Amino acid sequence: LMAVNGVSFDVYPSETLGLVGESGCGKSTLARTLLRLIEPMSGEVHFDGKEITTIKGMGLRQLRREMQIVFQNPFSSLDPRLKIGEAVMEPLLIHDVGGNSKEKRDRVAELLERVDLNPDWINRYPHEFSGGQRQRVCIARALALNPKFIICDESVSALDVSVQAQVLNLLKQLQKDFGLTYIFISHDLSVVKFMSDRIMVMNQGKIEEIGSADSIYREPQQDYTRQLIASIPTGTLDRIQQQQHKRQAMEIPEISDPWSLNAEISDPWSVN
Repeated sequence: LMAVNGVSFDVYPSETLGLVGESGCGKSTLARTLLRLIEPMSGEVHFDGKEITTIKGMGLRQLRREMQIVFQNPFSSLDPRLKIGEAVMEPLLIHDVGGNSKEKRDRVAELLERVDLNPDWINRYPHEFSGGQRQRVCIARALALNPKFIICDESVSALDVSVQAQVLNLLKQLQKDFGLTYIFISHDLSVVKFMSDRIMVMNQGKIEEIGSADSIYREPQQDYTRQLIASIPTGTLDRIQQQQHKRQAMEIPEISDPWSLNAEISDPWSVN
């Protein structure tokens, strides 16, 4: 049994390639293989014109600075013994970049601000944050080494629907600001369509079809894709956006610090 077989596709700079399919179809295995977290049995992966499956040692270490991942579950992605500032700083320490201690700390504060978290929370532990806030910490950590390419592996599926929209919009803004390239993985085609320039549909370790987000959604060529579309709850993505617009119109803010009793409420790369 092969988890992924006969897969070939391109990812272009600054685009989002959505990868969709049901659980167990090989999405996460493919993602981890691209990052060399799982070693492929055969085939090639090219990144920035280099074949990376044979890179070792310092070359692989350098490669990892260019490629990052945001995992599905923010509750297990962070070490509960580390303060969030330490978690975000860890890549800087491992790769010995970012300057002296003060400069590293300033970099961490900057990253927290970029993901809409208060830099004053740098000394708090993961259990003091909501799921959405933890995922923002994970995104900040992924950005620490200034990567070109980030894989988002079901990175909003563990979050409430209202929080999903906030994180998706954050990811889009970060892509615009930093020119990031994403592979966005999900089993939810409506979320993938919202995020993606192109969509790749995967089934039983193989690619069913690939095309622009609109064409896949409006004119699917394969029965499997049609079944995925049919399984989407009616108006899921529209409902998310409508809720956001209503909330903004009513000027209902978030709680900026839920742990303060006096908190003011405010609220190409190719693979063959």
